Amino acid sequence: MSGCPLSVEDVAWFREGGATMPGAVRRAARDLAERLGLGASRASEIALAVTEAAENVHRHSVDGAVLLRALRTGGRAGVELVTVDHGPGMANVAASRRDGVSSTGTLGIGLGVIERVSDAFDLHSVPDRGTVLTARFWAGGPPEGAPGRVLDRVGGVTRPITGEQVCGDAWAARETGGVLMVMVCDGLGHGPLAADASAAAVEAFCTSDRTEPELVMDVLHRALRRTRGGAAAVVRVDPRRRTASFCGVGNIAGALVREDGRSGMTCVPGIVGHQMRRLRSFDYPLDGVGALVLHSDGLTERWQPSALPGMLDRSPLVVAGQLLREAGVRRDDAAVVAVSGAW
Repeated sequence: MSGCPLSVEDVAWFREGGATMPGAVRRAARDLAERLGLGASRASEIALAVTEAAENVHRHSVDGAVLLRALRTGGRAGVELVTVDHGPGMANVAASRRDGVSSTGTLGIGLGVIERVSDAFDLHSVPDRGTVLTARFWAGGPPEGAPGRVLDRVGGVTRPITGEQVCGDAWAARETGGVLMVMVCDGLGHGPLAADASAAAVEAFCTSDRTEPELVMDVLHRALRRTRGGAAAVVRVDPRRRTASFCGVGNIAGALVREDGRSGMTCVPGIVGHQMRRLRSFDYPLDGVGALVLHSDGLTERWQPSALPGMLDRSPLVVAGQLLREAGVRRDDAAVVAVSGAW
C-alpha cells in the first residue's frame, strides 16, 4: 500500500499554569470529539478521561503539559491524548491504574477510567524524573489493517517553540510493500514558513511509493524547492531482513536504542530543497535493538536509555513522549519519532 494511512494533526499543547488548565483541556477535548463526529456520548466519555489526566498533571507535575490531537484514517477519526511531566513519578504504577485510586483528591476515579474508556492506553513513569501517559479514543474501536499496524509500530510527537502556535517540524509514516517507511522533517527556522516546508515534505513522502530512502529524499528535495527548505531523514525498516536503511540530510539524529545504550546513524550536511550533496543510504542490523528513534535538534542528545528503565517495553508513542520530556528544549521546534523493536 502506498500513501500515509494515518493523518495526525496536533490541536493544542496545554502547559501547566494553574487550576484553570484541566477545564480548558476538558472543553477542548469535548469540542474536538464532537467536531470529529464521534458523537455526544463518546465526547462525554473522552472529556471525563482527559480531565482526569489533566488533573493529574496539574496536581503532581513540574512543568507538565497535555497534548490533544486529531487522528484520521480510512474515513474514521479519533482523539489522541499525551501527557508529559517532570514530577516525582509513580512509586506503584500498577496500583495507580486501578479504578478508584486517587492520592490527592481528583475526581476519585483515578487512571483506571482513562484506561477503561480509551481504545489504547499506555504509561511509563520513572521515580524522581517524571511520567508520560498516552491514550487513544475512537468511535467503534481501533482501526484494523495497515493503519492499525502503523499505529502499533510507530509513534511521534511534535512541539512548537515557545511563543509559536505552529510547529516547523513534522513526521509521517507509511507501510509500503511490507516495509515501514518513516520520515522526519525540520523546516528551516520557526513559524508558518518552517511549517510550510515540513508540510510539503509530508505530502511528498505520503504520495510517493518509493521504498529506497535516498530516492525518497530526492522526492523531498524537489518538493521543498518552493519552500525555505529544511533538514530531513528517511528510514526504511524491513522486518523480514531485520534491517534499517537510513538516509539523512542536516540536523536530524537517528539512533538505534538498546537498554544499555544507543548508537548513532549517519546524517550528512545540507539543506533539503536547496543544497544537497550526493545521497547515500546506510544499512543497520536490528538484532538486539529495542527501538529506532529519529529526532530533530529540538531535542538534545543528552539522553540515555539506562536512565529510563523499562521504557523500551512501552509503546512507540510513550518512548517518543519520554524522550521529548527528557531531552526536549523550549527554545526550538521539536519532533521525535520512535519505531517499535517488535521487528
